[in-house]
Amino acid sequence: MINSKETYNNRQVTKYIDFFHSPGCSRLHLRMARQQLAAYAEDGVWVNISALPPGATYDLVVLEYALGSSDDIQALLKQVRPLCHATTLLIAVEYNMVWSTVIRYWKRFSGRKEQTPSNWLSHGDVKNIVQLEGMEVFRHTRKTLLPFNIPILGPFMNRIIGNLPLVNHLCLNHFYFVRFQPGELRMAGQQVYSTSIIIPARNESGNIRNIVERIPSFGGTQEIIFIEGNSTDDTWEQMLAVQELYKGKRNIVAIQQTGKGKANAVQEAFRIASGDVLMILDADISVCPEDLPKFYEALIARRGDFINGCRLVYKMEENAMRGFNLVGNKVFSLLFSWLLHQPIKDTLCGTKVLLKKDYLALEKNRSYFGDFDPFGDFDLLFGAYKLGLKIVDLPVAYKARTYGETNISRWKHGWLLLKMWAFAIIKIKFKP
Repeated sequence: MINSKETYNNRQVTKYIDFFHSPGCSRLHLRMARQQLAAYAEDGVWVNISALPPGATYDLVVLEYALGSSDDIQALLKQVRPLCHATTLLIAVEYNMVWSTVIRYWKRFSGRKEQTPSNWLSHGDVKNIVQLEGMEVFRHTRKTLLPFNIPILGPFMNRIIGNLPLVNHLCLNHFYFVRFQPGELRMAGQQVYSTSIIIPARNESGNIRNIVERIPSFGGTQEIIFIEGNSTDDTWEQMLAVQELYKGKRNIVAIQQTGKGKANAVQEAFRIASGDVLMILDADISVCPEDLPKFYEALIARRGDFINGCRLVYKMEENAMRGFNLVGNKVFSLLFSWLLHQPIKDTLCGTKVLLKKDYLALEKNRSYFGDFDPFGDFDLLFGAYKLGLKIVDLPVAYKARTYGETNISRWKHGWLLLKMWAFAIIKIKFKP
């Protein structure tokens, strides 16, 4: 959607927003023109929003420097609301207050006709005003340290230096990711969501029946999908046994994965899942099955779009997590919170929940990061970030394993995950 007639800075803004535009996603780009909202049509033409198709709503709505140019931001947001549906992602772009004097004089001496913002908004201002209109800012990023087209220097400053901590606060453009505030989100014609609970298992024979007995009923129809992966014990036989035992009482599906690794197992199970909500529950029962309704309620109440279990809040059972693993999880927490521009305390908790429609969109984007995460945690977190989903940690009590042994190699897999994080820096922070 980059227009050759736009300035270098405008092209940088559009390029960054393109990152969050998923295949099949409808998009609307808005600016202010003489105190009126204008929408991008094509070939650089901007039209009044009254010219848009009646009743049309969009998955992604971009407000480019519109808030700072409006005499009444609340009235502007009221105009935008009919163009949005319940899960629309709204990205508002505004100038950094630090650049106010530079922008004012540059436009005066360059003779450019673009409107200079009448309101220099702080992060707190934007957060407060959108909240008054029933919306929330859930992510805030800064981009473009050098808004001029200087070969080699420009890309270096914007891709590398401008993403460094502290220096990042000097960037010209602020991006505010906005969503409608939490409220009951129901699908058309439905009162509740159906749920698919995915349970990947390898050498977990002693836990299979216990899991089914402990999963509570919640929401609409419920589907439990066991997927067995190259076990050396009788895990598969136990899955078939509980399927037969609960026949007519619970909808239990048992399959064997065709590939290797937890990530592959989850992906194969997701493909056959019929529920509106997709949940992952590890078969070691270190996260209590009784906690699953909390994840369901958080998702349907729109506390977040991607609910991530967090084991690092409540006191753990003795031997639930080894010392080096705990340190590693805390390090990854800091690294990911910086990388994804929102606090994420526990990246490696196996319990994660999202809507199936969001997973299908995430799957289409998977090629961007690559499909080499053996566990699937990073794959889902990176994918949720790229979709512009709000990621929320949900604290859970972490229990010690009562059967079998962990399938994770602390040092080997820890090193692999660190390399994946470093790769993601290039794809997210330092991308062209």
